[in-house]
Amino acid sequence: MGYDLFFFVPFVKPDRVYYAALTLGLPLEFLALYCYMKAIKVSPLSLTLPLLTFTPALIILTGWILLGEQLTSSGTLGIVLIVIGSYCLNLTQIRVGFLAPLRAVIQDPGSRLMLLVSCIYSVTAVIGKIGILHSNPYFFAVTYFTALTVLMLSLMPLMPEVRIRCFFKTPLKGVILGATHATMILSHTLAISQVQAAYMMSLKRTSVLIGILYGAWWFKEEDIGERLFGTAIMVAGAFCIGWFS
Repeated sequence: MGYDLFFFVPFVKPDRVYYAALTLGLPLEFLALYCYMKAIKVSPLSLTLPLLTFTPALIILTGWILLGEQLTSSGTLGIVLIVIGSYCLNLTQIRVGFLAPLRAVIQDPGSRLMLLVSCIYSVTAVIGKIGILHSNPYFFAVTYFTALTVLMLSLMPLMPEVRIRCFFKTPLKGVILGATHATMILSHTLAISQVQAAYMMSLKRTSVLIGILYGAWWFKEEDIGERLFGTAIMVAGAFCIGWFS
């Protein structure tokens, strides 16, 4: 195996399964990213980000279908905790009715979009692992996300709300964001190649706690206490799925 691709990435000869993963994963990945950005634009971070913890719960199903990963009792407990945590995100709404906290989540446009993102990521995470198993983490990370970037750039003219010129106003911020995202991608592909998809995504979703604190700090979002409480329960559920399953 030579290090021919981009000077440092081990080159492999992809098979049909790799190309199938690429073909199926790219449009879903684009849709997820678009919905993600739309969700955090129209709704608070403290309300939308916690819903990403549904991804490892849903991966139990997609991982079983596509990878043969089995559901365990701890996985079931994790799902229950995630549902309870999502209920607690709007716990003060309980004075309106028992189901009001759940309705408050479902009725919020950003929350609906983020739930869709969680569903899509539960599929793309498993598809990505299949692609990695039929190549290697480095090769897949470079080729998959390079192709995704090309796809996004080619579709930008069709999205009038995207202002391409804004990317050139603060180039340093763009470089920092790009480097951070590249590090995340490489870490993601390396991690998911070594453990069960649900386990890796469970640990990854602990980042939502930090996201909520960012929302409180930078954007002065309200109701942070109850959302941190609900998110902590959801993260515990995600952790339960990964650590004990």
